[in-house]
Amino acid sequence: MEPIDKVKSVITPLDRNNVDTDQIISKEFLKRIERTGFGKYLFYHWRYDANGNEIKDFVLNDKRYENSQILVSHENFGCGSSREHAPWSILDYGFKVVIAPSYADIFYNNCMKNGILPIRLTVPEVEKLLKVGQEESFSVQVDLQSQTVTGQDGEVYQFSIDPYYKKMLINGWDEIELTFQYEDKITAYEQKQT
Repeated sequence: MEPIDKVKSVITPLDRNNVDTDQIISKEFLKRIERTGFGKYLFYHWRYDANGNEIKDFVLNDKRYENSQILVSHENFGCGSSREHAPWSILDYGFKVVIAPSYADIFYNNCMKNGILPIRLTVPEVEKLLKVGQEESFSVQVDLQSQTVTGQDGEVYQFSIDPYYKKMLINGWDEIELTFQYEDKITAYEQKQT
């Protein structure tokens, strides 16, 4: 995984509640076995009509948000099935951070395990970011070390994160890479067993 320390980007304001994993990545795209290549299917049925044409008023089709690395949405983001393909598609599209007031637990943990920082801010804080993000191209800087989101207007929002996940994201470790940090102790233990 790529380490996350600071991410500065225009935000993509996805003004929707209860964004379901079926909407994040629809079932017909789950046949792939690799973790890559899912970004082009992110929010597919919101991005394209039945003929495959872009739906002009959908936020991911708005040029102002091209190359954005920070997605902002409403409550209960990632609800629905526990498919790990949902964070894979978000990351493959280019988002490193998702900001919402609340998440489905499994989706939240899958984000952490796949190198995405899911930030919980209060409903009023998220509403403010969504509003300014829809009115103009609005940038924020996420600083994982200080656990802050700083808007281009200078407003600072604090967020909490479990120290375990913070360490993993800052170092770019997945759970296997974390295990390798203790390789010398594992080897010593195994040698004692023989």
